Amino acid sequence: MSQSAQAAEGRASLADYRAALTTPGARGPAAASVLARLPIAMIGISALLYVQRTTGSFAIAGLVSASALIGVAVGAVVQGRLMDRFGPTRPLLTAIGLFLTAMTVLIIAIESRAPTPMLVALSACIGLTEPMTGSASRALWSRLLPPGPARNAAFSYEAISMEVFFILGPGIAGLLIAAPWPGTGMALGAACMILGATCFALSPAVRAWGPAERSAGSLLGALASPGMRTLAIAVFGFGVVLGFVEVAVPAASTQAGHPAVGGLLLSVWSVSSVGFGVAYSLRPWPRTMPVRLPVLLGGFGALVALLALPGTLWGLALAMLAAGALITPQSTTHSAVIEVVAPKGTAAEAFGWVLTAVTLGLAAGQSVSGYLVEHGGPPTAFLTAAGAAVLLAVVVWLLRGTVRAGAKDVPEPVRMAATS
Repeated sequence: MSQSAQAAEGRASLADYRAALTTPGARGPAAASVLARLPIAMIGISALLYVQRTTGSFAIAGLVSASALIGVAVGAVVQGRLMDRFGPTRPLLTAIGLFLTAMTVLIIAIESRAPTPMLVALSACIGLTEPMTGSASRALWSRLLPPGPARNAAFSYEAISMEVFFILGPGIAGLLIAAPWPGTGMALGAACMILGATCFALSPAVRAWGPAERSAGSLLGALASPGMRTLAIAVFGFGVVLGFVEVAVPAASTQAGHPAVGGLLLSVWSVSSVGFGVAYSLRPWPRTMPVRLPVLLGGFGALVALLALPGTLWGLALAMLAAGALITPQSTTHSAVIEVVAPKGTAAEAFGWVLTAVTLGLAAGQSVSGYLVEHGGPPTAFLTAAGAAVLLAVVVWLLRGTVRAGAKDVPEPVRMAATS
């Protein structure tokens, strides 16, 4: 198969992974981004468990967690647009300083038993100022590597590494919640994120990243592309499912009398995600991106419905292994579709919109899941998540024609790679 055909299908070999990770200028930012992104899942779950331990309510904890995600949804686009305009270093360093301040104030508020509206507002500030190293890291690969299998491998690496973080993060959070101070996980995660983001922002390859050459556009930026809007719907559905599960699983473990197991259970489905994600990148299916988006989302919903069946935590763990198989394939596909549909000069912002869509989905899922868990139990939350995924998959299927390489606003190098 030719390189252009492999690129169009989002296909990569093991040699392409090696070529991507050893390309000049990539090692420093890649290592720093690992440290910066490792605590992403850890901070979210730690905050959820910390607030629940302090207030005694999963509903309040879900609202506080959801407000942080809404903040991330806004901050991702704002920071992405600033990165495209000025380069990543200054926006990231500014965000780091604000994030440190907001995190300190939130911890003080939780310890002081502040009212729920104050906790929700401060949590939103945490999300708004969280340094978007992930968006910058994904966009950096488009500057370091030409379109082709090596870049596909880099995007797959980003998705797989995030799943590794989602394996480690919830497990660490579940263990640290048993520490003498329940806020240990959140504080430790914030420290890692700040250190990693600072090292990433100051690395030579990132500092050399100047303003992007932009094509004429609207105030919507990257989202002006119809294909980007379709992608956002698919990513939103993906986030909704994750949000439901991230609240329902800890609730199920708490109801079973083992609250510390909740974080470990959330790590379980990432195990199959990483293993299947590597195999999937070698031979992705369905072959075309427009069809792949709705099929993967609908399949994910069907597998998540299985989580409602088990009556024991062991059975839930096995069901999560099955459901996790389609997490990384979706994340990898989302990055690959951006290459096709994002307008020229909006790489960081486009990845920001993906992060915005998934975090809005997470916020919606967590908010509703907290209510359903307390009034109908975890199985109700799992089945609702599955139904939402299938419904949004149908919408994406109807809009699949907008995801095409010949779109008017596709950057020229990507169009040439897809049609050569």
